[in-house]
Amino acid sequence: MLYQITGKHIDVGEALQTHVKNELNSVVQKYAERPTDANVVFSKSAHEFVCEATVHLSTGLTATAKAYATEIYSAFDDCAEKMEKQLRRYKRRLKDHHKDRSVPVELFGAASYILASDSESEESETDTLQPIIVAEMETKIPSLTVGEAVMQMELAGAPVLVFRNEKKDGVNVVYRREDGNIGWIDP
Repeated sequence: MLYQITGKHIDVGEALQTHVKNELNSVVQKYAERPTDANVVFSKSAHEFVCEATVHLSTGLTATAKAYATEIYSAFDDCAEKMEKQLRRYKRRLKDHHKDRSVPVELFGAASYILASDSESEESETDTLQPIIVAEMETKIPSLTVGEAVMQMELAGAPVLVFRNEKKDGVNVVYRREDGNIGWIDP
């Protein structure tokens, strides 16, 4: 597994890197058979250290965890606990519903835009019907089953996930509804 351990305005020493690799490896190997890479970022927010960890699995799922603590090692340990809890829950689901995936998840390129309106130019904007594009980014659209898409959305903590349905070969959307249930749009 590839590790990328970085710090934002913090020096991440060899001892911390070794601790992160050993602990994260034991957590991930326990619950995920084929992890591909892990990204751990340490930063400081006021008096607390922040640890954000992202692990990509060969099944296409991405597990993320974030923790805060007054010491950097305890911030990572809390983050590793959250990661372990997530992976344990999703391993149960994968074991029950999704036997070994024979091929990795395909990713398709797409454009992602952030749109905003300027309060001063709202009158002129409604005349032209052209929104202001604040940012344009590239994003990946995974090819998943509906169950995998729901798991990916929950792992990422995202309110919505756009994916390509493997069974129907079309673009679908899953989202968290206001009542707490999951909605699925299949055009």
